[in-house]
Amino acid sequence: MTHAEDARGSSDLLVVANRLPFDLHADGEWHHSPGGLVTALEPTLRARGGAWVGWPGLQDAEPEPFDEDGLSIRPVPISADEVAAYYEGFANATLWPLYHDVVATPHFDRSWWEAYRRVNERFADAAAGAAADGATVWVQDYQLQLVPRLLRERRPDLRIGFFLHIPFPPVELFAQLPWRRELVEGLLGADVVGFQTAGGAENFRRVTTRLTDASADDVPITVGGRPGHVTAPDGRTITIGAHPISVDAADLEAIARSDATVERAEALRHELGDPRTVLLGVDRLDYTKGIDVRLQAFAEVLRDHRLDPAETVLIQVATPSRERVEHYAETRDDIELTVGRINGEYASIGHTVVHYVHQATPREELVAFFRAADVMLVTPYRDGMNLVAKEYVASRPDGGGALVLSEFTGAADELGEGAFLVNPHDLDAVADAIVAAASQDAEEGRRRMGRMHEQVLEHDVERWAAGFLEALGVAT
Repeated sequence: MTHAEDARGSSDLLVVANRLPFDLHADGEWHHSPGGLVTALEPTLRARGGAWVGWPGLQDAEPEPFDEDGLSIRPVPISADEVAAYYEGFANATLWPLYHDVVATPHFDRSWWEAYRRVNERFADAAAGAAADGATVWVQDYQLQLVPRLLRERRPDLRIGFFLHIPFPPVELFAQLPWRRELVEGLLGADVVGFQTAGGAENFRRVTTRLTDASADDVPITVGGRPGHVTAPDGRTITIGAHPISVDAADLEAIARSDATVERAEALRHELGDPRTVLLGVDRLDYTKGIDVRLQAFAEVLRDHRLDPAETVLIQVATPSRERVEHYAETRDDIELTVGRINGEYASIGHTVVHYVHQATPREELVAFFRAADVMLVTPYRDGMNLVAKEYVASRPDGGGALVLSEFTGAADELGEGAFLVNPHDLDAVADAIVAAASQDAEEGRRRMGRMHEQVLEHDVERWAAGFLEALGVAT
């Protein structure tokens, strides 16, 4: 590949993300890795002969670019040392806790910052080399916040967007970061910066004027409506908007309606002993997800005889995640200890009260879990959106089920009318919500779920992608 500053690629539309839509395995084989972002953007990219720039997921690998059915794949190599410092270090032990209201203490390590900056430069080089003249580039998430400015320096002809999938914190928290100005200036390299919520967009707008020489309007930012604007020191105007991401609702609904899923959901309840109430939690194993508080609340509900342990089951799916990061390993130990204590106190021979699943679960099986669950527990201390809440709602075309949802998720802004909203820091409130959801009137439950189901079906992931691309000036 020629040097990025001299290169001109052929792709008019590019996505730049930490990961590619394909994983490279140790045997040299590529495997498709579908996810919500891939589902939303692949069709548009393929139709336009677009490119996807990202890491192939294998350390120290330097695979060649390739084309796959109209989609140009541009791998960015990352060494094992850089994965430890850039990804596990700065991205997930510095930025992740800081952006999630300092639920855990962020670590500020200068060597991690240097690795983060170096890897962001590599991503910017790759994008600059793949983009055609005047192309549109959409950069994704907190791992790549320096890329917009770096890319603009290399290719001022490009139209650049950035979307943050996690929360953006208030200035009082963000200001703790030693490299705060560099990160803000990195994002100000974009033409459009998008956030999950209006609150996150407002936070960023305030940060730009406090920590840089930018100026900003004070127009209230609304979801799907009025954006805000920031004028960068170089005179460019950056649009700041709220664009809540969603799920492939139609696909989930179709899976949920299938005979195989309905039969699997019924079989699952039978395997659990045909309990009166099935509670479900599905999360990455992460200290921000509030798995600990829901387990404590559940234990108290059983202790106080508000739910009968002989007729109640909780399934907790905790997908492995970042287990080499200290906070994550500690979280796993604490959760597994709590699960053991609850089962030790409330289980009986042949009847386990908490079923704990610490492994990846296939999509179809998860939808069967959603169909089988009477109550879905989504209790993060802070979450940009939380797509599990929307997946559950999309998977309940039968109108059954109930959602207990943290008010500190982006999803609460959209599902608040139907969910049982709770403050996850209030143990009593979580316990009360579990009982209320488990004992709600069937007709009331159908009304609640119907409102949420309609919202998720109408505002799906394709609408999210189209809305952001429209803000960038791309017709879809």
